Amino acid sequence: MRAEPGSTRDRSGDGRSPGLEELLGRVARGDRASFEQVYEQVAARVFGMVVRVLRDRAQSEEVAQEVLVEVWRNAARYEPGRGSAMAWIMTIAHRRAIDRVRSASAVTEREDRVARMDVRRPFDEVAESVENSLERERLRRCLTGLTELQRESVTFAYFGGYSYREVAELLKVPLGTVKARMRDGLIRLRDCLGVER
Repeated sequence: MRAEPGSTRDRSGDGRSPGLEELLGRVARGDRASFEQVYEQVAARVFGMVVRVLRDRAQSEEVAQEVLVEVWRNAARYEPGRGSAMAWIMTIAHRRAIDRVRSASAVTEREDRVARMDVRRPFDEVAESVENSLERERLRRCLTGLTELQRESVTFAYFGGYSYREVAELLKVPLGTVKARMRDGLIRLRDCLGVER
């Protein structure tokens, strides 16, 4: 099912190899050969992101596979004006990994509750849970106040565990640009959250 070397599927109109954005456009139209190229370009990075979050190789392989299936099914949803194709894919990977962590946590929590057979929770735990929920919502709101570029950089660095250099590679921008985005984004987050200097 691979395209022959040198065919129009392997090359864009000007003879160069197609970029990830162009390949996603082709995938959106059902081009399996282009998806193979996307897979080859991103599979290792997707797995790396997922294993950093899950820290379990078997689960990470499963989640990485789910991410790539989602990329195949939802390639038409990628909007080039909102960020790079790699950032879009890595955002899907991060979201899927976090969903898996939350799911596992929920199962563990349910099992603990059943084991204790105590449906009453002390008031302090309820208050703490509500406070944590409100803090997460505030952070989510503040993140939407950042520019797309700032949000991508902050998300990869602080939620994905990437170094500034790795973020620069993922977003295909100079390291200095990532540092500036991070600095400006963190200042805006601090101001939004009301954190004192």
